[in-house]
Parts: sequence; structure tokens; C-alpha cells
Amino acid sequence: MIRQDLRNIAIIAHVDHGKTTLVDGLLKQGGAYRENQATTDRVMDSNTLERERGITILAKNTSVVYKDVKINIVDTPGHADFGGEVERILKMVNGVLLLVDAAEGPMPQTRFVLQRALELNHRVIVCINKIDKPDARLGEVEDEILELLMDLNATDEQLDSPMLYCSGRAGTATKDPLEEGTDLTPLFDTILDYIQGPEGDPEGELQLLVSSIDYNDYVGRIGIGRIERGRSRSVRRP
Repeated sequence: MIRQDLRNIAIIAHVDHGKTTLVDGLLKQGGAYRENQATTDRVMDSNTLERERGITILAKNTSVVYKDVKINIVDTPGHADFGGEVERILKMVNGVLLLVDAAEGPMPQTRFVLQRALELNHRVIVCINKIDKPDARLGEVEDEILELLMDLNATDEQLDSPMLYCSGRAGTATKDPLEEGTDLTPLFDTILDYIQGPEGDPEGELQLLVSSIDYNDYVGRIGIGRIERGRSRSVRRP
């Protein structure tokens, strides 16, 4: 059974290519905040060390609802020191958004995270980010991404991955680099159209793949992962 009302995606990229900022835009446009609610930049970097260093260290998950479909989004570290965190989290999703800086192009960590995603046969949506930078070189970066996909032995379907042009800071995306984007609607629509919903047997015995552990002062230790089979139900204690 394939869930049509659910999508699980991870955002992967080299460090400082704009993953966390793009997630901020997705949350704002996906209705995660009230109209009068104060928001902070890089909301997914909740760890104190992450905010001090300005990088993502731990994978975080959040979700938005678009056209009655719940999109689970995992923001992953882009620094090479935290590659193990990326590998664990990729097993929780069905597809990835590959972010590439419009000026820098694919970098060493881009290759690492993309190779892991391709090995898992994930569908890839390519997002060339920061297209509003004065030194952006869209045509060259497009060619570099295609060369990287071929070098990593991507399948024909993965070589034909959709490509969008984004500005995470401005909260815009477009499918045509010659057209100025107005919001992230093209990215939302591409996620729904291209990334498949998760498949599993909801009536089977519960099988949960725990990928990370969190802690909450109210409920204690929390296991975060993907339900491969069965259902999870909350139990009200007397």
C-alpha cells in the first residue's frame, strides 16, 4: 500500500549551501506559523553549538501540509564531519532535495551525500540555490551537476531529475531560470508530483526503524524513526 497523503524527503547539500534557510521558507509558506507569530531564522538549528558555529550538526525533522498532503522534511548536516548522521537519516525518506550553490557548484560533500542517496535508489530533485547571488553561473553549474550524476552511475531516471532554481533567503523557486520566482509553490508541486509516498503494510505487526534519539523534559527520551510496517497508537495511562 502506498500512502498518497504523505511524502518523506531529506534536504542534502554541501555545508553552507542554504539547506536550513530553505527549510525556513518551506515552513513559513507551508503554514507552520500563525500570521502574527514571531519567527527566527534557521529555526531547525536548535542546538546551542549549531547556533554558535552557524552550521547544522544534528539531523532534524519537521513537516508541513500542502494540498492535504503531509510533507515530512529532514534537514541534514552538510559538513563532512557529520556524514554518519546523513547516512542514517537517508533511510527514513523516499526522496531527496539536492541543493547546490549557484556560484560554487557541486562541492566534495555534495558528491558524498548524493552518492549515498543514489545508492538507496532515491529520487532526486535538484535545486540550484542562491540564484540571486551576483556571481551565480547557472549554465555551468547545471552541466557540473549532470556530470556528477553520470560520474556516480545514476540511473536514467535519476539523470532526468527535475531541476529548479531557488533563492532560499527570498523564499522563491522557479522551473525556468529566465523567469523570476514569486514563492515556493513550484518546489511544493514538484515534491508532490515526483517523490513517491511511502509503501508498507499498515495492518502488519509494528516495525520501526529508529534513526535518532531525542530528549524532552516532559516525556523523557524519544526515539525518532520510520514505521516500516504496522501502526503506532498513543496509549492513555490511567
